[in-house]
Amino acid sequence: MKMKFALATSLLALCAVAPLAAQMQATTPAPATADATAATHYGSWGFDLTGMDKSVKPGDDWFDFVNGTRVKNTQIPADRSSYGAFAVLRDLSDARLHKLIEGYQVGDSTHVDRAKVAMLYQGFMDTAAIERADAAPLMRRLAPIKAAASKDAVARLMGASHGGFGASFFGSGVNDDAKDPTVYALSLRQSGLGLGDRDLYLDAKFKPQLERYQQYVAQMLGMAGWADPAGTAAKVVAMETRIAQAHWTRAQSRDRDKTYNAMTTVQLQALAPGFPWTTFLGAAGVGKAERVIVSQNTAFPKIAEVFASTDLDTLKAWEAFRTTDDIAPLLSKRFVDAQFDFRSKFLNGQPQQRDRWKRGVGMAEGSLGEAIGRDYVALYFPPSSKAKMDELVGNLRTALGGRIRNLPWMGDATKAQALDKLANFTVKIGYPEKWRDYSALRIVPGDVVGNAERAQRFEWDYRRTRLGGPVDKAEWGMTPQTVNAYYNSVKNEIVFPAAILQPPFFDPDADAAINYGGIGGVIGHEISHGFDDQGRKSDGHGVLRDWWATDDAAKFEVQAVKYGAQYEAYSFDGLPGVHINGRASMGENIGDLGGVLIALDAYHASIGGRPAPVIDGFSGDQRFFLG
Repeated sequence: MKMKFALATSLLALCAVAPLAAQMQATTPAPATADATAATHYGSWGFDLTGMDKSVKPGDDWFDFVNGTRVKNTQIPADRSSYGAFAVLRDLSDARLHKLIEGYQVGDSTHVDRAKVAMLYQGFMDTAAIERADAAPLMRRLAPIKAAASKDAVARLMGASHGGFGASFFGSGVNDDAKDPTVYALSLRQSGLGLGDRDLYLDAKFKPQLERYQQYVAQMLGMAGWADPAGTAAKVVAMETRIAQAHWTRAQSRDRDKTYNAMTTVQLQALAPGFPWTTFLGAAGVGKAERVIVSQNTAFPKIAEVFASTDLDTLKAWEAFRTTDDIAPLLSKRFVDAQFDFRSKFLNGQPQQRDRWKRGVGMAEGSLGEAIGRDYVALYFPPSSKAKMDELVGNLRTALGGRIRNLPWMGDATKAQALDKLANFTVKIGYPEKWRDYSALRIVPGDVVGNAERAQRFEWDYRRTRLGGPVDKAEWGMTPQTVNAYYNSVKNEIVFPAAILQPPFFDPDADAAINYGGIGGVIGHEISHGFDDQGRKSDGHGVLRDWWATDDAAKFEVQAVKYGAQYEAYSFDGLPGVHINGRASMGENIGDLGGVLIALDAYHASIGGRPAPVIDGFSGDQRFFLG
């Protein structure tokens, strides 16, 4: 079986718990509008008929039948590696944020957050000052690395990187405890790879990427003024390759049972004695923690051994490279271009750098996102949209409840638990009820790198100081202007930011079938994550525990294996030998299928047994699938 590469792996690449890079590569994008901040409405009933290719038989290729003409006539913008509905809405959100930020004033004493955003953004846009500074902000931050006289000092730098620039062999977070979701706990995970994934180091087909990466490491070290950049880069990449050999695979790291390994800090030191944990945790500001949750526990001693057996100079060079790579987008053009050429152009196929104002908007949003989000919501998310979404979500919950009750393979005890979980779902739509307080974040005019550093420290301090405290159930993991959605298993909640609740996904004035096929599929996707292969492991209160009858869990796994095998059998036009890892993508695959099935049931229920109208020759079900 073959799949078009443009379609990628799923109907909706949304996210569970943490946002996935949610971009369908070739769904119907919006035509250009005179006002870049105005939403586009499609056709007379919510669908763009001109984008279809009716010369294609729908039974032969549904995607081309629905989108063929639009795909043929749409050029992927030069500043993107892919393009589709998500990208279109991201551009719309960026244009709206740009308009807002350009209107903010540095001296606005009445709206202090707006003034901070203006200072941050204007500093980033002052390229003349940034060029004059060149590498000076970097050199100040490399000085402590050069001065590190011991591995203990390097571990201290790794810990401090959690609130600033640089990197660590181990990542830290303060999150809801999956087995006691009422409190925040310290979590630790494997890290240390500049290329992100172990396969890029260990799979022979990625040899060109690894070789080019080593050249990039040498380039960055050279620009940082490091001695023998080529020879040192070879040592750095060799060390990262050893770390990659210790890492769990992406599929292994999805298993929530295996990644919950609670232990005391004393036990952590015994597990991975090659790393100075007390120094590291103290520098990260979480030294008071007596208990940690370790994700990839069997990888930790191996990664710690890499740290212990690597010479000090290589560890320092690695930290210097990662710090340079981290700061590069904020420095002069030569640094920005070097990073773009490797990370965006070479690795991701993006021909052209994004306009500077777009990058400035991204920096402002990443630092004071909810401050801008308040204004975004006031302008672009009417109460009527929230009310319509409440109705859609309610109908989909009802539809899923009916499916659970009628499952022939699930026993009554498991059904009761599943229905209890569904009843306890929290739904968040549009924007948070409580906004973030940014009063403690200091922004200095013209200090681009310092502002970014302080913003990172502010965010990390916000997380780490809650360690051991009660969980804030009202908190959001995305800003309202984010084009995405998510399910959080520990809070048992589904969240839909305002920016995704517009055409083509959702239009209050569109035909109901289109909305159920579009945003209904998104809602269903996120609800389904609560019952996918990992989400199903938490109960209605978010507690990670096995609430499934043994026989029912076994039957679920049999079906999951079949479904994963179906995805792994797909191949891609133009990419011979490339296949989907069905186990790694299982949650998204289940979310896609479950979302469509639930949304279709909900659409049928919404018309109350009456026959759906025929519009432009399309039945209700046909319009659902068009949507």
